[in-house]
This record gives sequence, structure tokens and C-alpha cells, in this order.
Amino acid sequence: MGGDEFCVLAPIDTGNPLALLERGQRALGELGDGFEISAAHGCVLVPEEAVDAGTALGIADRRMYAEKAGARRSADEQSRDVLLKALEEHHPDLGDHVHDVGLLAEAVALELGLSEQQLPPHPPAAELHDIGKVAVPSAILDKPGRLDADEWEFIARHTLIGERILGAALALRPVARLVRSSHERWDGDGYPDGLAGEEIPLGARIVIVCDAFDAMTSDRPYQRALPEVAALEELRRCAGTQFDPAVVEAFCRVSARRAVDAAE
Repeated sequence: MGGDEFCVLAPIDTGNPLALLERGQRALGELGDGFEISAAHGCVLVPEEAVDAGTALGIADRRMYAEKAGARRSADEQSRDVLLKALEEHHPDLGDHVHDVGLLAEAVALELGLSEQQLPPHPPAAELHDIGKVAVPSAILDKPGRLDADEWEFIARHTLIGERILGAALALRPVARLVRSSHERWDGDGYPDGLAGEEIPLGARIVIVCDAFDAMTSDRPYQRALPEVAALEELRRCAGTQFDPAVVEAFCRVSARRAVDAAE
């Protein structure tokens, strides 16, 4: 049918149609020392699901690409899980933090009207925004007092380190861009690039707000957790300077619904 795609038209009088597909997949696959080759497929039953060849091919094609997309997501998830485990081993407290930020970012993205198809890479970026801290010594991450200039410079490099780590995996490169920008500020005083306003990718603007809220409401070596009400007030106070005002308002709506759900 062109390129590396082809069609098989097979009569199935009796038996399970899936058995034929499994035999075809085995015939097209190859497993060797350090490699695995497989083929994505999409199938359709005629005339049960389609009455003509064009319709049948269209359905089969969509199902094949859906399977390919699912396989890519699975690979993305495995890569993400490995990186998150490495971060948690280096700094156990960050495990819960990045998970919570990921959940918040997904909820805020939906509140802003992004469809589920538009969501990636926002949740993975939220979960992986601190991955560059695997290169930061624990003595700096856990320091209870104020960081000196050299220590702060070390911390400020973690977004660039995170971008390089994620950029090594082709599937995570869209996430890498958001991680690089996850400590920018709406007024342009953030790092590493001094981006301002809508120059900052939307996914990064979402992560910035969710990360700040979770950090404020969690106990850290250098500060006690704030009550959620106080953290929300701080987000509103810094909207337009540190944070995107639209993202802050979306976050506050999400937080209000979560509070109602928790009360019920």
C-alpha cells in the first residue's frame, strides 16, 4: 500500500479472528540479542464493521495509528518512571512532591480548556520538572539556611541539566523544553532565559504555579508548610509578577472544587 504498510485480506470462516492476528504478529516480529522488531496493526471485520473496501481500510488505518500512539505513550511512561525513581532515590522527599505537582498540572490544564489530546506533555513535565536536581548535592537541597551565591548558582543550573537529561530521549524532548522554562517568571526575572509573559510556554506556566503551591504547602528544611488558604493568597498576590494571572485563577478554581469535594 506504499512505504512499509501493507494489507492482508484473510477469510475467516470459523474460529477466533484474534488468533490469525497473533500468528501474523509473530511472523512479522524478530527478537534478538539487545533488539526487538515488531509491527503495528489495525484490523476490521467485513462486513460486520464495514461494507466497502474504502471504509474498511480507513478503520484499519486509524486503529493501526492508535496502537502506534499507545506504544509511544508506553515507552514515554517507562522512561518517565525510571527517571522519577532515580530522582526519588537521590532525594526521597521529591517523590511525593513531583507526583502532586503532576496531578495539579493536569487539573489546571483541563480547567484552562485544554482537551485531553492537548494535555501532553504538561503532566509529564510537571512530574519531571525537578529531574535536574539529581545532579545537585543533597547538602545543598537539604540546607536549612539561606544558600550562598555559589550554591544558588548550582541550584539555578538544574533546569538546564534537566533539559539535557530529557533531551537524550527523543520521546521526551517536548517535555525537556517545558522543564527548561519551569523556573521562569511572568515579569521576566526568572531563569535560565529571562522569558516573560506568553514567551514562557503555557505548560511551563502551569507547572510554575502548581510547583509553587505544593512547595508552599509542604514542610521543607528551610520553611514550615503554609496553610492552603495562605498559599492561595500568595499566588494571587504574585499573579502578574511571578505567575501568569490566568493560570493562577484557574488554579484557584480547581483548589476551590477540591476543597468542596474533600468536605463532602
